[in-house]
Amino acid sequence: MEHRASSSLLLCLLTLSLFSADNTVWAQQKFGINYGQIANNLPDPTRVAGLLQSMNVNKVKLYDADPKVLTAFANTGVEFIIAIGNENIQTMATSPGAARQWVSQHVQPFIPATRITCITVGNEVFGNNDMGMAANLVPAMQAVHDALVAAGLGGQVTVSSAHSAAVLASSFPPSSGAFQESFAPYIKPLLDFHSKTGSAFLFNAYPFFAYKGDPGSVSLPYVLFQPNAGVRDGGLVYDNMLYAQIDAVYAAMKAMGHTDIAVKISETGWPSKGDEDEVGASAQNAAAYNGNLMQRVAMGQGTPLKPNVPVDVFVFALFNENMKPGPASERNYGLFYPNGSPVYAINAGSPAGTSSGGGAGSVGRTFDPYSSQNMFSGASRLRRLSSLWTLVLVLPMLSALLW
Repeated sequence: MEHRASSSLLLCLLTLSLFSADNTVWAQQKFGINYGQIANNLPDPTRVAGLLQSMNVNKVKLYDADPKVLTAFANTGVEFIIAIGNENIQTMATSPGAARQWVSQHVQPFIPATRITCITVGNEVFGNNDMGMAANLVPAMQAVHDALVAAGLGGQVTVSSAHSAAVLASSFPPSSGAFQESFAPYIKPLLDFHSKTGSAFLFNAYPFFAYKGDPGSVSLPYVLFQPNAGVRDGGLVYDNMLYAQIDAVYAAMKAMGHTDIAVKISETGWPSKGDEDEVGASAQNAAAYNGNLMQRVAMGQGTPLKPNVPVDVFVFALFNENMKPGPASERNYGLFYPNGSPVYAINAGSPAGTSSGGGAGSVGRTFDPYSSQNMFSGASRLRRLSSLWTLVLVLPMLSALLW
């Protein structure tokens, strides 16, 4: 009996050792990623699904509701934020039937196989000075929410809208955060909507823009999550700009009477290349920004104002997009080239900077999905199959010997 017990124990240990060697690489990631498609050389969505699964990233944000993408990710467990473009806001606001039709066409056919968890209505609406669009935003969001409720999806899919830093009149120090006064008549009902439906306020934050705009005054270590003296705001100390921007949004919402709405970073990133006048756009800085951010997200860090609320981030972006207009940086935010090879390696060693972000602690296993190989290669798949076949072939022989 003792011999049988020790044999069984040895078999279990061998099984665990073979699988644990694989699972240490594939630990679930806590950050999401933006999957933009303004390019003419991107891989098929089915290959992208494999890439993200190999990275173990399970949250994706789209800028549309591409049926090819949603179909490709069916039964993968990946959560999706899908989008209704600015051009459709007025129609949604004035025609509840249009909202119901959109939900029936772009949401219902894919649920539950594809995990759609949020719909964004418009992108950076308050940044284009279109007051008509701003006035229509909340009515459009309400119409989409009502359509989801009518379809029985109100408790499963939330509705939000992503905003740029232009929505803020003040963001420094963070405690003085305030929304633009001209948008106040539209932002107050927006916050009321978030409070009522339980949806998050989505914020696109780019410390890169602040550094590019004034590199002489803005500290590069401060924006890259690297060691620095930090910035004091009352009793709180900020060692990076992103957390300061998040807390400025919380302060702005509090000034409008709301402390019950979560803030999520719907976009943040750093370009690996830019035009000659785009100071700071480099692969080295992009690797530092995204790598250090991913480490902090993996730690479950919160901001100084909300240390117990882990920062929720969608990194921008998955691929370089060669058809995006604007300066060169706009086409070089990707973590990957379209062929699946990494644009740069991310250092996933010890977290950089201090712990003043609020969630200090060591990371047992940090994130590093990058290697010198093409991420679309079969190497990673073969490694897992190799481990499995080793288990299948060795265990029966070992069992026979031990028994």
